[in-house]
Amino acid sequence: MNRREILKGLTVLPLTGAAPQAVLATAASAPAKHRDVFQELGIRTFINAAGTLTYMSGCIMREEVVEIIDRTAGHFAMIDEVQDKVGERIAQLVHSEAAMVTSGAFSAMTLGLAGVLTGLDVRKVEQLPHLEGTGMKSEVICQKTHNERYNHAFLNTGCRVVEVETIDDVEKAINEKTALLHFLNIVANQGQIKHEEWVALGKKHNIPTSIDIAADVPPVSNLWKFNEMGFDLVFISGGKAIRGPQSAGILMGKKDLIAAARLNSPPRGFTVARGHKVNKEEILGMYVALEKYLANDHDKEWKEWENRIAHIQNAVSGLKGITTKITIPELGNVTPVLTIKWDETLVKLTGRELRDRLRNGQPSIEAGFAGLPLYHYQAGSDSVDPAVAETLKGENLVRITAWMLQPGEEKIVARRVREELLTASV
Repeated sequence: MNRREILKGLTVLPLTGAAPQAVLATAASAPAKHRDVFQELGIRTFINAAGTLTYMSGCIMREEVVEIIDRTAGHFAMIDEVQDKVGERIAQLVHSEAAMVTSGAFSAMTLGLAGVLTGLDVRKVEQLPHLEGTGMKSEVICQKTHNERYNHAFLNTGCRVVEVETIDDVEKAINEKTALLHFLNIVANQGQIKHEEWVALGKKHNIPTSIDIAADVPPVSNLWKFNEMGFDLVFISGGKAIRGPQSAGILMGKKDLIAAARLNSPPRGFTVARGHKVNKEEILGMYVALEKYLANDHDKEWKEWENRIAHIQNAVSGLKGITTKITIPELGNVTPVLTIKWDETLVKLTGRELRDRLRNGQPSIEAGFAGLPLYHYQAGSDSVDPAVAETLKGENLVRITAWMLQPGEEKIVARRVREELLTASV
């Protein structure tokens, strides 16, 4: 209730002798009732023991980020000016020549390539994704093992992806149409060509190189590692470990390429990326999230993750037929991961069934489904690419991460996992 509504109501109040000021004071001191839209609409919320997956809404933003979004929502500002100022600060933080906030890492990929193709030529910007007869290049080269579904971001510009396996393949594939040499960090150990070799190939042929590190923080050093290594464009998500808005990401790299990417981005309305809007609140929220993430005590945070994982492990490791193992991925989200596995003759349960029971319990919990790489996951309750889902139905294991758990939630996860395993035990 606002002041105007209160004053209007005073005209129909009975004469009780109370002064209007007293009524106003009473109304103002009444505690605000927060609206629970999740409950109102019947939307399930859950404890996240699976990680920063997009279909699970990524991460929970830091309190400081939410506060900045709230404080800036009530003011107007020019989007280009916000991008200018924020881009300068982000570039300093990540050791790059320039940077901009995008609507996610996928958007950063499309905008980065668009900038490579068009430069600062507005006529070319207006022509994307129609490349024929424009003089623009039209091919992106990447290793075969690096050509996964998120590379569709490049196809949006009208380019096609050319697969290679060896350095010799790259040399043969490069031609007058080659716009970009792209690298996917999360599968870096699956390709024959390593980071430094990829950058060297780009410099040798004067072709920009890019790297997708969308989910590859932590470690925090990845925020500047690849800029310092010499990649011309770096793409990262903002709504994962950095805990910025899920709808935001960062494009960082060479100054001329970021300027060209900006020309292809909103608020301009004649571009292939017009739908890639990020408003002032998200841009500023992304900046504050990055700032806070860099200032975080990462050693302390790591110890907290280890303690949470250990608590869950201890709750189930003594059960008959249960084996547990804690691992740390070499690439991707480098955080402790607990694998819980069981003897199917002693625990009559599949990994999928345990995951469903946790999801449908109170409170609802999401656990990892056999620890698949992120690019196997899809939206929806099935969660997994249909091509691999069938082979996982009988898997008698789940994987649990602790880095998206809120304080105290590890106790709930430990209790519920133990309960379900005991219930299913012979």
